[in-house]
Amino acid sequence: MNRRSLYINTFFDILALFAAFFIMIWIKPATKRVYLPNYIVPFLVFAFTWIIVSLITQKYYAPERVKLNRAILQIIITNLVITGIAAILMFLFRSDFYSRLVFGGIVILTTLIEIIFALCDYLICNANAGPDTSKVFEAYQRAVGRAPELTVSEAFPPELTLEPVPENIRDAIIEESSPEVFQFILENINLNTPNYSLLSTTTRFNVDKLPEKIYLKIVNLKRINDIRFINKFFESVNRKLINGGIFIGCVETKDQRKKRILRKFPPVLNSIYYFFDFIVKRVFPKFNLTKRIYFFLTRGINRVVSKAETFGRLYSCGFEIKNEKDIHGWLYFVARKKSKPYLDPEPTYGPLVKLHRIGKNGKIIHVYKLRTMHPFAEYLQEYVYEKSDLQEGGKFKDDFRITTAGKLFRKIWLDELPMFINYFRGEMKLVGVRPLSEHYYSLYSKELQEKRIKTKPGLIPPFYVDMPKTIEEIQASEIKYLEAYRKHPLRTDWKYFWKAVWNILFRKARSS
Repeated sequence: MNRRSLYINTFFDILALFAAFFIMIWIKPATKRVYLPNYIVPFLVFAFTWIIVSLITQKYYAPERVKLNRAILQIIITNLVITGIAAILMFLFRSDFYSRLVFGGIVILTTLIEIIFALCDYLICNANAGPDTSKVFEAYQRAVGRAPELTVSEAFPPELTLEPVPENIRDAIIEESSPEVFQFILENINLNTPNYSLLSTTTRFNVDKLPEKIYLKIVNLKRINDIRFINKFFESVNRKLINGGIFIGCVETKDQRKKRILRKFPPVLNSIYYFFDFIVKRVFPKFNLTKRIYFFLTRGINRVVSKAETFGRLYSCGFEIKNEKDIHGWLYFVARKKSKPYLDPEPTYGPLVKLHRIGKNGKIIHVYKLRTMHPFAEYLQEYVYEKSDLQEGGKFKDDFRITTAGKLFRKIWLDELPMFINYFRGEMKLVGVRPLSEHYYSLYSKELQEKRIKTKPGLIPPFYVDMPKTIEEIQASEIKYLEAYRKHPLRTDWKYFWKAVWNILFRKARSS
């Protein structure tokens, strides 16, 4: 859909809103003198909300879609979402004295006008079908030669930029992206050495039709924000690469998107637009009911993805990050295939997460917590450990995986309340060592590893009693507790419980 059509559809929708408003004022059994002064300001706020949410959900693209039923359904669902937001705002600002007839009538009338407009637009656009100018694929692909006998070390020699790159390859990359992106790719892989595939696609089909396990390098110039099933796409790339193969891709991160929106619109308007954009594209995907509405409205296009989620998805799909760079508002990454994808049958994306932790006898248990990190961030412990130092208390310093709300949850222990589910299921006890991930567990000494799995992990760790500052001190604290617990279980937990409560209340003990 071109920009001109978007402006026209938006303009006619504004006219439809105002027409519905004046019709309902006229129908209401009272004079215009009574209603217009009281209703004009809240109506303008409602109209502004209507337009902003419609733009975010791309409702104005609906009339030109091929399937009319989908266009109409998108109009109805979008308007129901707007109605819900307006109702919440009215409740929050105690504005329930406005007429429900006027409010509901505006929504219904405008929806009917939009459906009629969509029907007319559909009939006009499909009256005289011209020649089919659509592309068979969304991507162009280019594979240079085939050399399965090459090894990864031979494919990526140190002198990456000594030989000139073929002009057709260089021009294709620059045309799809920019000279800076071409230079970044050139600095990380050798474009003169076969075998590689150069893609610009948002669909997994264009990857799936490539031969299996013969490619040394795959480059995709389209951002992953527009890929419907991101993990499936990464898994397909993984299957096409040999072990140690390189995948180069890009993403517009959550923070980059925020900067773009705030720069794009004038002050105040940009904050309002960003607020609704956050609600629709960050909050909606987190819940099962609204997630379906979100994917219906957006089809997964232009989704909001954080850096932590992007890298976490890559690690879960068998890659590791080797390089990264911000170029023109997008984050470009270089990932190396190191294993097969880790296929989690129950991935967690919503506010309640299940984390894989080591329990008694080395058994893997699912520890419940409120989400404080971006989705898939749990796969990044190795990456963060390599990039960051451990701060006092054994936590990662400047951990970019933690969300803004997550920092608050951790300060007041709100994130740990769901762990009582594990307590009542008999997988944890009230006092005990903290349940650890496999990566964090591997950092501990062999002696402590063996002692840890002999008892259940606990909700209140000995950390709050000894308040250690380094990982060595944490290990010493846990060994001290475990040895005492082995001799006198009940007495030890009773003593540790009250000491921990004292330190939390009066000595401000915190784990993060």
